[in-house]
Amino acid sequence: MNDRDLTRLLQTDPDAGLHAAMQAYASLVKAVLLRILPRDPRDVEECMADTFVSLWRHAARLEQQKTPLRPWLLVTARNKGIDRYHGLRRHAALSLDEELSRTLGEVAAFDRAASDAADWVGALVAAMGPPDREIFLRKYYLLQSSKEIAAALGMTEGAVNTRLSRGRERLRRQLEQKGVCNHG
Repeated sequence: MNDRDLTRLLQTDPDAGLHAAMQAYASLVKAVLLRILPRDPRDVEECMADTFVSLWRHAARLEQQKTPLRPWLLVTARNKGIDRYHGLRRHAALSLDEELSRTLGEVAAFDRAASDAADWVGALVAAMGPPDREIFLRKYYLLQSSKEIAAALGMTEGAVNTRLSRGRERLRRQLEQKGVCNHG
């Protein structure tokens, strides 16, 4: 089943669509989440469910924009996992004095701004052509080493690193054009 058929099925028959999406992408989503949340399988399962519910909620927009589902799911799973990780860390620190609490509020505001930038980066990575998109997804979302990526894609490690370097520079320029970051 291709991405367009899947997004249509999610809209017309959500149960069947979610089942098909999980059949196709659950192992990929789980692999991303296990790297971020390795301690408790319940956290991984909860984030997986949140990721697929998000897919269902955004199915119409994804179909309309012809967004490839694999990179979208990788970015969404990664963001849900990071959010859950931060939530678990905040929950662990129960007794905070007022100043520390205020500092955490500032960090949360920074996290929201960083999340917006992460959404832009995710969209830009999803728009990359092959093999750059695959390299970026493997490096920054599946957290694979350059050596692992090179072996999986039949490339040299140097070629992977060169593509990563050039891709990061392209992303930086695109983000600056959008006003998301300014290093200069």
